[in-house]
Amino acid sequence: MGIVVVEVCDGNLINELDIESIIESEYPEVAVLMNECLSFCGMCAVRPYAIVNNQRVFAKTPEDALEKIRTKIEEELAIYAE
Repeated sequence: MGIVVVEVCDGNLINELDIESIIESEYPEVAVLMNECLSFCGMCAVRPYAIVNNQRVFAKTPEDALEKIRTKIEEELAIYAE
């Protein structure tokens, strides 16, 4: 089984949710890395986002972003399931 990495910036709006606990409890094979900065200057303050296996996933609300992150995780895990 492969691993999926979700990276989140400390200053990101998605941190209104406990994204690390939510994702890691739902997907044991996923690692959530909390970083001080992901070098997407300004995006942290504008909209919630994360990087899932080097691909940005973002939305207007933290809840919508979480759903999109879950979808991306499922897509990535499906690759390893083949």
